[in-house]
Amino acid sequence: MARSRRDRAEAVVENVDAGVAELTPDRERARAWTLLIDGAPQSHVDLDDPAYLSFAYQRRLGHAIDLVAPAQRPLQVVHLGGGAFTLARYTAATRPRSTQQIAEVDAALVQFVRKHLPLDPAARIRVRSADARAALAKVPDGWADLVIADVFGGTRTPAHLTSAEFLADVRRALKPGGWYAANIADGPPLGHLRGQIATAAGAFERLALAADPAVLRGRRFGNAVLLAADRALPVAELTRRVASDPHPGRVEHGRALADFTGGAAVVTDAGAKASPLPPAGTFAD
Repeated sequence: MARSRRDRAEAVVENVDAGVAELTPDRERARAWTLLIDGAPQSHVDLDDPAYLSFAYQRRLGHAIDLVAPAQRPLQVVHLGGGAFTLARYTAATRPRSTQQIAEVDAALVQFVRKHLPLDPAARIRVRSADARAALAKVPDGWADLVIADVFGGTRTPAHLTSAEFLADVRRALKPGGWYAANIADGPPLGHLRGQIATAAGAFERLALAADPAVLRGRRFGNAVLLAADRALPVAELTRRVASDPHPGRVEHGRALADFTGGAAVVTDAGAKASPLPPAGTFAD
């Protein structure tokens, strides 16, 4: 049962398929909200300024949206994982006339977000309540400029979205020269992250990884954003943007990224595992 106290911009809470969804107001921005699932932060949305990205990993994915094509050019984007539709809103705001598809398996979450954080009806955004890999399989060959994978069942990425077979379907859906961008969560000893880099390297020619230096050094659990394409990535500009973010990060590519991967094996469907659980207290205030 939902309970809503919107007269003073209080939190909104509702049971969804994945657990308990909560929208908490941002006390510094009048119409901004953070979406949490079972207490874990998932998305931040500012309805007055959809081009504002609060979370560090979402800013890094925003850089991918900015850099995949010349400014203002409309894009065709597939978002695997919906959350509060933050990155689709960002794309619509910064690249008008873009056409986007969102796959979010949690139908109750989709309805919750639509109710309390409605999408601009003029935006060309289609939301499907479907498993991400099943939805990806329905994307026409060569349709997307960008495929973004930001899928978490609770706090873990499902195993079937971590494999070489999954990435083969990503490649099929991408236009020639299109990009794949993934939000990957891991902590020491970073085995999952290294495996995801190795798997992407088996599917794409060029890679870059952006993350907090402490995450890359294996000092704490956190998010890393992996970019992959079959053409040169704008590494210098990406590095500049990531370094100048409110929470500065580091970009690895080329030989340094290969060395970081350390000979990790490519992940296949047969041996795929969900991403690791965050340690207790990761999301504590």
